[in-house]
Amino acid sequence: MTAKILLTSFDTWLPHQESNSSDDLLAKISQIKSLPDSLTFLRKLPVDFQLAPNLAIAQINQLQPDTIICCGMAESRQKLTVESCACCESDIMKTTVNLELVVADLAATEISHEAGKFVCEALYYAVLKHLANSQLSTQCIFVHVPILTEENADKIIANFLLILTRLP
Repeated sequence: MTAKILLTSFDTWLPHQESNSSDDLLAKISQIKSLPDSLTFLRKLPVDFQLAPNLAIAQINQLQPDTIICCGMAESRQKLTVESCACCESDIMKTTVNLELVVADLAATEISHEAGKFVCEALYYAVLKHLANSQLSTQCIFVHVPILTEENADKIIANFLLILTRLP
């Protein structure tokens, strides 16, 4: 049986943004014909602290995925960054995924312990909290995506595809 994987991305939120790199990445991933049909895309989530988590959790409840990869844009970062945790006030939710194994030997990817204090972190926290409260064994990570350029796009896409294959 093929694992069901949910991939999420965000829409833009500032006037200067032509696109959101998280959605640019998922658009490129969605065009790869050799990937399994078990991928479900929830693209262009609104950059809204309540609406984005609500839409994602509704999709999780409907789909019952085995794995969730939430993606967000990190304009100032140069590599894919896989977030280890998300905070809400003093509460910290950590992913149950062994990130060291997921990112091992990936040149364009690193682990981050700072999810950004914005809607990305709010989404990640809400999803991790929902999975814990519902006692679901679903694996979830959050990946921040740098701006895709001609120089880095192939490496970023290749690393993301490897992350996909390394998750349970």
